[in-house]
Amino acid sequence: MNDNLFNKIEQKTNVNKDTIISLARKLQDGNYKDENTLKDIIHELSFITGREVSEEKEKKIISMIVNDKVPKDIEKYV
Repeated sequence: MNDNLFNKIEQKTNVNKDTIISLARKLQDGNYKDENTLKDIIHELSFITGREVSEEKEKKIISMIVNDKVPKDIEKYV
């Protein structure tokens, strides 16, 4: 990816290039059946975005991922 794209993302989200790359590596290398890995990723995303994720919502997200219940057409939910 070029720096121009990262600059645009940083302007819109206030998330810098290093943070994006670090998170991408965690997502790429992560074990999505491991609850601790998923919790770490959820917590990092929560911190990055400044949005709190309740324990109930966190459990629901983890359950959906572990049980392969994530919708394939997730774009319509965003």
